Amino acid sequence: MQRFTLQTTESAPEKSRPTLKALEEKFGFLPNVMATMANNPVLLNGFVSSFGSFHGGSFDEIEKQVLLLTNAVTIKCPWTVAAHSTFAIEDGIAESEVKAIRDGRLPTDPKYAALSALTRALIENKGNVSDADIDAFTSAGYSKAQILEVVTGVGVSTMAATTTNMAGTPIEERFQPQAWSPAAAIAA
Repeated sequence: MQRFTLQTTESAPEKSRPTLKALEEKFGFLPNVMATMANNPVLLNGFVSSFGSFHGGSFDEIEKQVLLLTNAVTIKCPWTVAAHSTFAIEDGIAESEVKAIRDGRLPTDPKYAALSALTRALIENKGNVSDADIDAFTSAGYSKAQILEVVTGVGVSTMAATTTNMAGTPIEERFQPQAWSPAAAIAA
């Protein structure tokens, strides 16, 4: 059940409009998560600022999608799983790796597996990860400072997942081929 209006650049609160216009220009469409967030400019503008910072970090596009998709599955968010599955495939992640994450498993690539495992541990343990979790991440070739970048990605993705779960945000047609439900992951 959709609980919030999907705003447009014309219907959104005044302080959301410049951000929505920029997003439409960037993506060529307005993702429903942004249209939902636009109901409150504080959320929309905070999300977009944090999102831009995360996307300007040290992870490549595939690593970003591994992190964001892992977060989406761990939080059990159909909208963000569908969106990040789509983006992951478009960015060149093997569909078998996307399927593994969607099924709650780790990717086969050791570096992506370490990133996915740390992301999941941060969420499931509410930030209380072990030295072994950190060692596994850094042993895969990541720096200790990148753990803080994972925290940023988890925060950004959690904002989107929490919003769409709470709001009942519909999955747009573009992402429908990657539709997902938590029950599908449990069954896999």
